Amino acid sequence: MSFSQFYPLQRHPRTGEPYIRLPAPYDRIIITPPRREDVPHIVAIMNAGPVKRWLDGLSFPYLECHGEDWVAQTKERSDTVLHELRVAEEEQPRGPLTAVSGCPVSCLRGVDDESDADVYLGAIEFSRCNFPDIRDRTEQERLVSRNESRKRGDPRIVWCVGYYLTVPLHGQGIMSCALRTLMQEWAVPRMGARVMRAETIIGNRGSRRVLEKLGFGRCDTVRVQKSKGEEEGCAVATE
Repeated sequence: MSFSQFYPLQRHPRTGEPYIRLPAPYDRIIITPPRREDVPHIVAIMNAGPVKRWLDGLSFPYLECHGEDWVAQTKERSDTVLHELRVAEEEQPRGPLTAVSGCPVSCLRGVDDESDADVYLGAIEFSRCNFPDIRDRTEQERLVSRNESRKRGDPRIVWCVGYYLTVPLHGQGIMSCALRTLMQEWAVPRMGARVMRAETIIGNRGSRRVLEKLGFGRCDTVRVQKSKGEEEGCAVATE
């Protein structure tokens, strides 16, 4: 059976963007590439207390310039993957499906089917792991260099996933469904992902529960020294 190299992406009838729709009962949520107009919504979500308390490595307050940088960088990565798919479509239009370097869709949007309008809800990002739990700098650099050198589709690549969701939708199973959908429909079959890691701050029960539902298990717990002198726990989970 042959497929378009863009499978299982669909094309948005209004914007022309690629997207993946979540299954019922969350089928009014789609995942698309980022848009410039997402920035104010991203800033509002990232600065909300129940979100920012569990985020590490970002500047706070999270400003519009930070959101603009994230959109630009994420859009560039999305465009790279879409280019890979276009090339594969020209060279192998009837398959087999080629492996690509990442996921072209990352932004969750709630869709009003009648008006075709949508609202930004959050994001999921896959990236090659930079092993933040490795405290020996030389060993960390060695692992990162080896991971970055793997060719796309290599099952030995260690991937990392991060995600966030607007506060009013916490605790409804949406992120578990969205992450499961992207892993089953894209990360595993299209990126060749076989090793996936995530880091959560100790105490972030919601994020931990998302990972547990998908079969992740805790593999390590490390203490990270923060700038003000406190120690912060980071649990590393892997599937």
